[in-house]
Amino acid sequence: MSVLDQIRRYHDELTAIRQDLHAHPELGMEEHRTAGIVAQQLEAMGIDVHRGVGGTGVVGVLRNGPGGSVGLRADMDALPMDELTNLPYSSRSPGRMHACGHDGHTTMLLGAARYLAETRNFSGTVNLIFQPGEEGCGGALAMLADGLLERFPCDKLYGMHNATGLDVGQYAIGAGPFMAGGSFFDITIEGRGAHGARPEASIDPVLTAFHIGAALQSIVARNLSPRETAVVSVTKVVAGDAYNVIPQSAVLSGTARFFRKEVAMEIEAAMRRLVEGVAAGFGATARLEFRLIFAPTVNDATRTTELADAAADLVGDALVNRNRAPVMGSEDFSFMLERVPGAYIHVGNGPGAQAHNPHYNFNDEAIPYGAALYARVVERMLPKGAAG
Repeated sequence: MSVLDQIRRYHDELTAIRQDLHAHPELGMEEHRTAGIVAQQLEAMGIDVHRGVGGTGVVGVLRNGPGGSVGLRADMDALPMDELTNLPYSSRSPGRMHACGHDGHTTMLLGAARYLAETRNFSGTVNLIFQPGEEGCGGALAMLADGLLERFPCDKLYGMHNATGLDVGQYAIGAGPFMAGGSFFDITIEGRGAHGARPEASIDPVLTAFHIGAALQSIVARNLSPRETAVVSVTKVVAGDAYNVIPQSAVLSGTARFFRKEVAMEIEAAMRRLVEGVAAGFGATARLEFRLIFAPTVNDATRTTELADAAADLVGDALVNRNRAPVMGSEDFSFMLERVPGAYIHVGNGPGAQAHNPHYNFNDEAIPYGAALYARVVERMLPKGAAG
């Protein structure tokens, strides 16, 4: 019986877990219920469980004889948004939603854990890493700061994410930069408030903000090499409380995306010049806070081939895209990949709303494909009988 077929035997049980997690979403670094369920499931499989790693993270350690070590990682957190799917298992927590499929990722890793614990068709150690706070909350860095890789050494690391628009049963991966790094920024503009009917008495921070926002778009177009791929987006503007008051201050916030940290430094330097210079031109002052949230996700070439080959074992090489173009979304698994060579793959989620949309829904038919891929790459990387 194939790995996929064996995992399909308990697909219904995994689906029930996934839908329960979906109905009870928890924000980054607050995944207490989710972590408890993960720990209980792993303990029931006879797996050594370590709770509270990096806050609410959980690591399960499955040992089966001598050999190397492989780390498998899944994220657990939800997003701060309302769900509009009206599904029977929709979020029961207003303002929280599993809109990125982390409930599915957690369930996939639990499915792989069950298979590996039952079959023991490997020799070595598997570290099952359930990470909190991926959505810009610093969860990967928190686990690393808590000694993740010192306490649970890994020779190689693998992770995955569902991909809407990619058919269920298909996979996509690419070597080198695979997902963008990401920084968040806040620009605070200080002017002078006045009556809305007396603009001459003001230094208008709103007008200044408009011009700074427009000027920021010149960074990618005129400060970076055309060979670089980058994005600078203002996504939030906060200013004023009344129709007839020019406010004292305004705040622009947003994100920058890039595939090299050196480009992030160039964006920050250009942004700082523009912010301070444009504000000064209007008689205002402005300060920039620019912070790295995600490193670029860079797939090791060897690990990429290993993960793609494991996927091909399951579905055939024709359903594995080994040259997926890099995407501008970000992933903090990148910080783990800076420490240990590994790879990150996209798993087909079928048609539907994209992630971070209030109508998004993880496709439960994808669960066996993610779980089986985690399990199969372990079998390939830690072959039974090869150690010692």
